Amino acid sequence: MTGRADDAVTTTGTASPATSPRRPAGAAQPGGPADRRPAGGRRADRSELRKRLEIAFFVTPALAMLVLFVAWPVITAVQMSGYRWNGRGPLVDFVGLANYVSVLTDDVFVGSLVNNLVIVVASIAVQLPLGLAIALLLNRKMWGQGLLRTIIFVPYVLAEVVAGVVWFQLLQPYYGVLDTILQGIGLEPPAQGWLGDPDLALWTVLAILTWKYLGLAVILFLAGLQGVPDELYEAAQLDGASWWQVQRRITIPLLGPTIRTWGFLSMIGSLQLFDMVWILTKGGPANSTSTMAIFLVNEGTRSNNFGIAGAASVILFMIALVMAVLYQRLILRRDAKGVA
Repeated sequence: MTGRADDAVTTTGTASPATSPRRPAGAAQPGGPADRRPAGGRRADRSELRKRLEIAFFVTPALAMLVLFVAWPVITAVQMSGYRWNGRGPLVDFVGLANYVSVLTDDVFVGSLVNNLVIVVASIAVQLPLGLAIALLLNRKMWGQGLLRTIIFVPYVLAEVVAGVVWFQLLQPYYGVLDTILQGIGLEPPAQGWLGDPDLALWTVLAILTWKYLGLAVILFLAGLQGVPDELYEAAQLDGASWWQVQRRITIPLLGPTIRTWGFLSMIGSLQLFDMVWILTKGGPANSTSTMAIFLVNEGTRSNNFGIAGAASVILFMIALVMAVLYQRLILRRDAKGVA
C-alpha cells in the first residue's frame, strides 16, 4: 500500500510532457533565462552606444574647430564693434552703434562694397560661359586632353601669394613682361601701369582673378558632365538634333546643379576677397580696388581703429550671410526639392 501511494503521489506530482499545458512560443518560463533581457537586445544597445560614441569622436574635433575659429571670432567682433578701442587695454569706451554708422557712411567702405559686388557679378558673368565652353571642349576625345586639363587647373592650386607676386612682376610698367611685349609689337602700354591707373586697376585685377579661379569652374563642370548619360546624346543624334540643341536641351539642364553650386562658391569667395588684391594693389590706387576685407584690415592694423574694424567685419559677415541665404532660397532650392 505504501509503495503504491508513493507511486501515485509521484505520478500526479510530475506531469508528462504530453499532458502538460503548452505555453505560447514567446512566453518566458518562470525563473528561466528568458526572464532576463535577450542577448540580442543587449547587443543592439551596445551597437547603438558604440555608434553614438563614434559619431561624437569624429564630430567633436570639427565642432571644437568651428567654435574656436568661427563662432568665437564672430562673438569677439560683435563685442569689439560696440567700443572705441585702439587694441590696447580693456574695452571701456562703449559707443553703441556709432561704429556701424561710421562704417556705413564711410565713402571708402561704400566704394569697397561696390567693388566686391562688381567682382561677384563680373566673376560669374565671365567665368561661367568661359568655363563651360572649355569644359565642353575638354570633355571630348582629343590629343593631349589630360595635359590641357592640367594646364587649366594649375593656376587654381597655386598659392594666392605666389600668383599675386608673379603677376605683380609681370605687370610692372616699362620693364614688365607684358609692357615689353606690347612695346615690341608697336603698342603703347598704360603710362601709369596696369595696376597704377585707377580706371584700369580693377579690371586688371578681375582678369587675374579669372585666370586664377577659372580652373575650379572647369574641373567642376567636367565632373558634372561625367554624370550625363551617353544614351541621351545617342537618342538626340538619332532624332537629328544639332550640337547646340543637344547642349541647350540636355547638357546645360543636367549640369544645372553643378553650375549653381559653383556660383555659390564664387559669390562667397568674391565677397571675402583679400589676399590677391592685397598682394597686387593693397586696395589702390585711390581705393579703386579696395574690398571690404581690405578696408577692415586697414582700419584695424594701420589706423588702430579696432572698433571700426570689428563693425566692418560684422557688416561683411551679415552681407555674406544674407546673400548666402537668398541664394539658397531662390537658386539652390530647386536642387533640394529634386533630391527630396
